[in-house]
Amino acid sequence: MSVFRNDLFLGRAALITGGGTGIGRGIAGALARYGANVAIVSRKLENLVGAAESIAAATGRRCLPMVADVRQPEAVDSAVNRAIQELGRLDFVVNNAAGNFVCPSAELSPNGFGTVLDIDAKGTWNMSRAAYRAWLKDHGGQILNISATLHYGGTPGQVHVAAAKAAVDALTRTLAVEWGPQGIRVNAIAHGPIGQTEGARRLFPGAAADQLRAASPIRRLGTIDDIVNLAVFVLSDAGSNLNGAILVSDGGLCLTGRLGLGVEVGPTI
Repeated sequence: MSVFRNDLFLGRAALITGGGTGIGRGIAGALARYGANVAIVSRKLENLVGAAESIAAATGRRCLPMVADVRQPEAVDSAVNRAIQELGRLDFVVNNAAGNFVCPSAELSPNGFGTVLDIDAKGTWNMSRAAYRAWLKDHGGQILNISATLHYGGTPGQVHVAAAKAAVDALTRTLAVEWGPQGIRVNAIAHGPIGQTEGARRLFPGAAADQLRAASPIRRLGTIDDIVNLAVFVLSDAGSNLNGAILVSDGGLCLTGRLGLGVEVGPTI
């Protein structure tokens, strides 16, 4: 049984980037389950169609699949405008699109480093800016950025992602201060390893995942539901005093100083 009311987000509309898979799909499904109409965005149509149909069928809410590359401001502007036109409003923006691969820092190409910064940091900015200009500045609303804990310590093979997520955290705090007076709350969730995701499987293959579980104070990895439930709380009225917060959900793993435990550093890109 859910701890949230079924009509928690009734009459609201949300846009979720990276909404066809993993954490993004989980958040999109939850917001729809609690009454919101949602738009999910990805670069790949195949990641969207099945997810959109499944969410709509399970919840009875609209789920609009939209292909857009968050690195391209024009495509982002178009997606935001279409979401507003078709859903009638835009209350929540969840910036979840991300890129990741494992590579030793000394072997990381400028293109590889830049690509992850473009998707994670610039993509978050592009979507936030577009939503602000098209809807949020006149109506208020919320932005929720999905960050990580990789930059809280040194995580081998993840310098590009750590830099990108540090930028996302800085963007979160700055926009929270600038846009808060206009009724816009901006927060982030920094998650640790999520056992059900492809990213965690690449970063922590085989026995490495078992090492992480043993290192975690709560002796388990995170789940998609952990992040989904926290996202629902932040976006609900229960989180109305949160602004500029970076909420860590990793079972206390980052407190142990063992974030890089078990990471297998891959080949040059």
